[in-house]
Amino acid sequence: MDHQTQITEVARAYHERMFPGYVSDFLRTDPEFIERFDNFAFDEVTNSDDLDDKTRFICILATLMGCQGIDEFRAMVPAAMRFGVTPVEIKEVVYQGVDYLGIGRVLPFLRATNEVLAEQGVELPLPGQARTTPDTRLEAGEQAQIEIFGESMRGFAESGPEESRHINRWLVDNCFGDYYTRGGLDHRQREMVTFCFLAAQGGCEPQLTSHAAANIRIGNDKAFLIKVVSQDLPYIGYPRSLNALRCVNEAQTRVEKA
Repeated sequence: MDHQTQITEVARAYHERMFPGYVSDFLRTDPEFIERFDNFAFDEVTNSDDLDDKTRFICILATLMGCQGIDEFRAMVPAAMRFGVTPVEIKEVVYQGVDYLGIGRVLPFLRATNEVLAEQGVELPLPGQARTTPDTRLEAGEQAQIEIFGESMRGFAESGPEESRHINRWLVDNCFGDYYTRGGLDHRQREMVTFCFLAAQGGCEPQLTSHAAANIRIGNDKAFLIKVVSQDLPYIGYPRSLNALRCVNEAQTRVEKA
């Protein structure tokens, strides 16, 4: 029996804003699937809360990196630009991924980003966003950690067992000093992006809970994080989304007890 695809007008309009003039071949090959997916992702989910479109797309890009969805990421970069995400913001999401996903997983996304930006007529390199030098990155990284996690992070670079203390130092000077201090995204956006990286890749729930608590501490409250998880769900599925919600709840309890 031929299937008459019933994609809602809202989903069609949102899809057209993302991908002007594009008609998916899935309408021919998988009409039942694309009807349910588009109606869910581009109508039911997008209209489930008041998260603004720009924030939604920053989250989606970070989430696709976390789950290694390179094909969907490549399609979503120009869509994100149509919803107001700037090339600098996109690049900053990609760069920050190195801290939480490693260059082995980020390299294909950096290459894809450069290719898409070039296709969109964006001249590379983009304006520099570095705000530290080799001499200032450690101090600046510690200050960023303190602003996000609190005074307990002061002196973290010199803490811990001697044999692994160098990794704590790298967390301060590299993770925070090299990346969190950059322009393009503020601390709240960067913590939101980190939350998406961790939620999407799975298997790092202790870190996800810690960063959920950091998000809450700097103003990305529990309600906001639930919106982020909701908008990310079509791209990472239910198990990792439910894990993320559990971590958000644990983080809220931790913050309340602090």
